[in-house]
Order: sequence, then structure tokens, then C-alpha cells
Amino acid sequence: MSTSERGWLRAGRVGRPHGLDGSFHVLQPSPALLPAGARVVVGGRERQIARRAGTDRRPIVRLDGCEDRAAAHALRDEQLLVARTNAPELGPDEWWAQDLEGCSVRDGDRSVGTVRGLLALPSCDVLEVARDGDGDLLVPLIRDAVREVDVERREIEIDLRFLGEDGD
Repeated sequence: MSTSERGWLRAGRVGRPHGLDGSFHVLQPSPALLPAGARVVVGGRERQIARRAGTDRRPIVRLDGCEDRAAAHALRDEQLLVARTNAPELGPDEWWAQDLEGCSVRDGDRSVGTVRGLLALPSCDVLEVARDGDGDLLVPLIRDAVREVDVERREIEIDLRFLGEDGD
């Protein structure tokens, strides 16, 4: 199952084992998709999250059928996928990170670049925008910086002047 399929969301990636019971750290986590009891696909096989510990930034998970450290190690670097139909409802002005990846970024008629990813910084999430010829641009997901997000059209409208960029 490919993460590029619209029916799946990336919940994270299996990191190093934690302890002896089959638990492991989750890298690049999407905490809302990782509650205890959730169904995930890892290594092409559906499993249930039997245990969830740690924090939202550094979750620790154990899956049914993953009973020891060796089993957790065997899953290392595998993607954890959740069916969109099993994902929690998003509120207004909320998006799944992977839905923003690849969106074109504009300021009016001016093309700025393409969203490379979403970074979770302590104060807020930011879009990492790849620009041709210029360094990457970090755009905080706040109303003053982001005018509109249209996931269906794959476009994000930003305000370069607010970001301290020359809007010309």
C-alpha cells in the first residue's frame, strides 16, 4: 500500500525499539492517528495499536503481534499507515500534512514555490517551501502569513510582505 494513494495517511515511521515488549519509538509522528486501539498498516499487514505511551512529539507504540524487541527491530523504518476512513475528523483550517506536500505556493499572481513538507516547531507548524534559485522559505501556518489553503486545487496563497519578503 503506497502512501501516495489518497486513501491512506502516514501516521509515522517505525523507529528504534523501546524496551523488551515489542514497543518502538515512532518517527515523524502524526499523533492524532496513533491512539491506543487504532488500526494501522505496517509492512503490508494490518495491526492494532495495543499500547501507546510517551508524548505526542515522541510517541512509543506497541502493536498486536509484535511481542518482543526483535519483532520491533524487524519493523524498523516501515511506514505506519492509517486508512483515511479511520482518521479523526479535522476541524476548520486543519489539514493532514501530506495533503499540503506538493501544493504550489503563490502570492497573488507571483509563483513562490512548492510545499516540501510541514514542520512542527514549538510555536506553530510551518510550511517548508522549496523555491527555485532561492533558499527555502518557512511560512508559519497563521492567518497573517497564509491567506488561503485550497487542497483540492493544490494551491496555497501566502503574504510575502508579512514574511518580510519583497512582494514584487
